[in-house]
Parts: sequence; C-alpha cells; structure tokens
Amino acid sequence: MAVKTSKSEIKKTPAKATTARLFFLSASSGQVFSANPDGSDLKVLVNEGRRLPDGIVVDIEAGHLYWTNMGNPTANDGSIERSDFDGKNLIHIVPPGSTFTPKQLQLDEKNRRLYWCDREGMRVMRANLDGSNIETLIDTSEGDARPGKEIRKWCVGIALDVEGGGKLYWTQKGSDNAGEGRIFRANIEIPKGQSAADRTDIELLYDGLPEPIDLELDLANRTMYWTDRGDPPRGNTVNRATMDPAQGPAKKEPAIIFDHLMEGIGIALDLEGGRMFLTDLGGSVYSANLDGSNKKTVLAALGNLTGIVYAEIPAAK
Repeated sequence: MAVKTSKSEIKKTPAKATTARLFFLSASSGQVFSANPDGSDLKVLVNEGRRLPDGIVVDIEAGHLYWTNMGNPTANDGSIERSDFDGKNLIHIVPPGSTFTPKQLQLDEKNRRLYWCDREGMRVMRANLDGSNIETLIDTSEGDARPGKEIRKWCVGIALDVEGGGKLYWTQKGSDNAGEGRIFRANIEIPKGQSAADRTDIELLYDGLPEPIDLELDLANRTMYWTDRGDPPRGNTVNRATMDPAQGPAKKEPAIIFDHLMEGIGIALDLEGGRMFLTDLGGSVYSANLDGSNKKTVLAALGNLTGIVYAEIPAAK
C-alpha cells in the first residue's frame, strides 16, 4: 500500500560541489591546458607535440575531455583524442586517417555523440563517443578530391541545437579576407532518400563575412556567437546575431561585440554567468560579458591558442 510522507521527512539530495574550469589548446605546442576562469592555477594536462589540436569539449557525465588533432593537413591523418579531466588515460577515439583535418568539436550529451567539421575533408561528421559509426552528414566537396584545395568549401566551426530544432550549424570561412565567409544550418539527420552531398535542407543564414571560425549558440535567446579571423575592422572580432535571421531587406547584419583579437579562434560561453571566453593565435585567453563589455586578458603568451571550453566539473575531494 502507499505510504504518505510528510514534507519534513523528505530529505533533499545535496547538490554536488563543482569547480569552474577552462580547458584550451595550443596548436604550436600540442598542449592541452586547464586553468581557473581568472587565469590562476594554470596546468598543462597533455603534451602531444606537433599534432595541431584545434577543438575541445568536456563530457561531465563520463569525466572525459575530447579534442581534435588536425595533424598534417595534406596527409589525411587527423584524429580525435580522449583523456580524463587530469589528462590521464589518453587514447585515440577517432584514429589518424579516419578524418582529414578535424576542427571545432561539439558533444551531443543526450545522444552521446561527437560532431566535428573536417576542413580539408570538406564535410561535417559525427561518431559515437567510442569512435564507432563515423558518418558524414554534410559534404561540400561537389565531387572534388580530398584533401580539398578550394578554401571556400572548407567547414570549420560547428554548433548543435539538439533539443529545440534538431539542427546543426556550421561555418565555412572562405579564402583569406575575401569576404566569402558563410554560416549554414541544416537538420541533424539527413532527409530520407538524400545523401550528405545532395541534401536539400541546407539553409544559408549569413554570407559575405570575413573569415568566421568557431561558433557557439545561446539556445534560450536564439542567438549565435562566433569568432572571425579576418582583418579589421570586421575581422579579428567576436560577432553576435540571431539564429533565425530575416531575409531580404529586413535582414540585419551581425553585431561586432569584441575586437582587436590577434587572429581569433576559440569561443566558449558561460551562459549562467553571462560571460564568454576567447582565444587567439597570438597566445591570449580573454573574457568578457556576453555583450562584449568588461573585457579582460586572462592569460597571455601561451603559443598559438585554438579551441576553448568552459565547464563546471566535480570538485576534487
């Protein structure tokens, strides 16, 4: 039979203590770093040498870091690695040769999958967290041989809207400072009867951008943020725009909310804290509010920094 319990008898499970950390990468040294959001307690977790790490995500549930290695852009030897939060138990998830030059990486926590852009591979890809079932979801090659030489077809940044619309977003940076940069959207799943190369559900959201690189989403506010590596005034910036732009005369240009980056690459959002973190190839980590105010240089002179992620991980006992 049912037993009634008074409110005073219900014991609440205490929230687990967490600590906020940044994890970020240096392409020049092949290192994976960790630090507090204010730049203190800087640690080198992994040192892989010249593997050119680029994109990084955190799997809180499993206690893992995942990151991409571009490898040699002409050799088809890109890979995806995994380690524990402290850098130990390093293994290949996607071994060298299974992707060309993987760039930004995203984690689908709900369905336990990794998504990434493959630059010279000219495609958007995904796999299970153990590296199995590697799939191509978007193929921009138009039949070109891989590695692709037409920069306009290179996919770089990626973001996911799994719960809201089942969509993926990605950037194609175009040739250096040519104003060919674009941001696209498509369904996560390929439409029935279509392929990665001929799918008809791809939407062009923004074009004429300098060189859009890494991409992040604020799903609650339907807002996207991205770094741009092109020349000033529109490049070396962080841009913000709606995820659902109006088309035609009513279309609004993205807003520049952070500038004077030294070839901006990585971006990470702390939405609850109302802030963002950025990296550039000049070797700095920056923080700012989501509107670009309260700019700070958190760390400097750390090599050619690429991907960054903010996470609240279980506190050490």
